[in-house]
Amino acid sequence: MAIRAFLLMYSCRNNDAGKAGAPGEYRGMRYVVDNIGGPLGGDAWQAAVTETYFPLDTEYRNRSEFKGALDTWSLGLVGVSRMRCDAVSYRRHRRHFVNERDASLLITIPEVSEVNFSQGSRSVKCDPGGFILERGDAPYEFWHGRPNALWVLKVPSASVRARIGPTERLSALSFDGTSGVAALFLDTVRTTIGHVAQITEAAREMTGRHILEMLCLSIVSDDRVLNSSVSSIRAGHLHRAEQYIRDNIKSSALGPQAVADACGISLRYLQGLFQDSDKSINGFIRDSRLDHCAEELTSTTCSSTIAEIAYRWGFADQSQFCRHYRARFGCSPTETRKQAALRAGRPTGGRQRH
Repeated sequence: MAIRAFLLMYSCRNNDAGKAGAPGEYRGMRYVVDNIGGPLGGDAWQAAVTETYFPLDTEYRNRSEFKGALDTWSLGLVGVSRMRCDAVSYRRHRRHFVNERDASLLITIPEVSEVNFSQGSRSVKCDPGGFILERGDAPYEFWHGRPNALWVLKVPSASVRARIGPTERLSALSFDGTSGVAALFLDTVRTTIGHVAQITEAAREMTGRHILEMLCLSIVSDDRVLNSSVSSIRAGHLHRAEQYIRDNIKSSALGPQAVADACGISLRYLQGLFQDSDKSINGFIRDSRLDHCAEELTSTTCSSTIAEIAYRWGFADQSQFCRHYRARFGCSPTETRKQAALRAGRPTGGRQRH
């Protein structure tokens, strides 16, 4: 009987581990399940995917004989993983995320055979050469009926929302990755991992942001991401208004009238567009700025003070920024920064960057 279940290879560092960001020190993490005839194959795999992504239920043709390998790497905001495993089905239920504060998106890139995904009223199949988006804050089912190899990216929903708008409309969409910027996005993911062990922590974080930007460019090139709850004309106006806000989000002069003037529409019409989407334009601007601030505060390589981050993203008053931040995220900017340091295994004592 051969049993090799749930082997973990944590981030291995060389003798220069004390030197933050020393090249050549990062190897990521590996989970291996090779449990022939034993009782724990499927149980070990479920624990591995829960640790890597978020809580899920798993089903197998033969739970005890299931085999798979899962490698993961952290690129700052973006988590990248590659899995090779037998046929499996994953289910995300409401009880899995009811108490979660930070929603995530998974981007799955099949390499060997098709994958299937169902969320809400949408079901989609994706063949090698494409990728699909899965919302982690809503129930879903994902499965492949044959052994497969997959690349999977985990990105914060807030980071995608800050760049291209609401993520609800992205669920269960399949994108063609054989040409254009989508093909470049997929190639970048694969190529990056080949070099990740030789680059510094700061370079990994910057590469993660680059991958995130390319993902968003791939998504917005598809007309299906326009808001379908309103007419196509109004959806186009809303899309342009949101994009103008995102392009000028750092400007302290950004406001409803400036957006209306830039889009060539009346202020009243602009306000109506946002009301159709159950939000206000002022709230959209404020929340977009807060999302960008939160992104910087979770960066372990950002040396800016909290005040500098707030001012950079258009807030003119730090105390007002802190109130809005707590209302949106349930914690203070300082607490966010401490939590990020703890996750990275860094000390939180000493002088705080206020």
